[in-house]
Amino acid sequence: MTAVFKSKAGEERVLAQYRQLLASWPIPNEQRMVKTSQGQTFVISCGPETAPPVILLHGAQSNCSSWIMDMPVWAQNLRLYAVDVIGEAGLSAQVRPPLDSEAHAQWLADVLRGLNLVRPVAIHGVSLGGFLALDFAQRHPKRVSRLSLMCPAGIGRTKPFLQTNGWLLLLGRYGQRKLREKVLGPVPPTIPEAIRPLVTLMQEISENIRPRLQKVPQLSDEALGRLTMPVQCIVGGQDVLIDSVETKTRLERCVPQAEVIFVPEAPHFIGGQVISIGQFLAVAP
Repeated sequence: MTAVFKSKAGEERVLAQYRQLLASWPIPNEQRMVKTSQGQTFVISCGPETAPPVILLHGAQSNCSSWIMDMPVWAQNLRLYAVDVIGEAGLSAQVRPPLDSEAHAQWLADVLRGLNLVRPVAIHGVSLGGFLALDFAQRHPKRVSRLSLMCPAGIGRTKPFLQTNGWLLLLGRYGQRKLREKVLGPVPPTIPEAIRPLVTLMQEISENIRPRLQKVPQLSDEALGRLTMPVQCIVGGQDVLIDSVETKTRLERCVPQAEVIFVPEAPHFIGGQVISIGQFLAVAP
């Protein structure tokens, strides 16, 4: 049994499906391992090598497959580096250092070094990936040219979602599906053929990964004030995991240059933002 997955058999199923998705990636790409202080880290690179570089950090209980629909759009104008976050359901090291330490920021610095990215880079992070992007940016503001966040943890209050809804886990797959719908919104009755492998993989991950139990720390006003780069943040008014109103309020107060997009009807997953995110990231430093 591993530290991240509930069982070795579950780990093997998840990673086998993940590798199948990686083998059918929709655009030309390079896949490699980068050595870091936390162990090996898996990275997918694509897009013009001369375009502005962007680091992509996915959320918890996920991996780089979460970008499979977005990267073909963004890769037209950006050099993308999608990173499997350590301690998650990907090919990177299965370690989870404390979130309230410098460990993840050092890990990301090691990734940048391994990719030979010496100039400032843009970072786009979602949920937990948003927190990791924030944490790195406030510790190393000169290394981040632009910061794009979607429903980031670490600014607004974390809601007690599992405490109030964890009983659904007792209902097996039905309960797990209802939990996912509360977080991501309802699943459409007909799933397009192109994304069925991704949906199947996400279901396997939710059934086989151990959730992170450590609460994501909130950044202080002082830490947020160190974000001197252009910032874009997209939050949903129906987010059951994070207090989006508090995220919006604190960013507007502490990071005056931040562009905050509040989508009242959106859950933790916010669709329809690919173009606006790509336009923000593509602005030259």
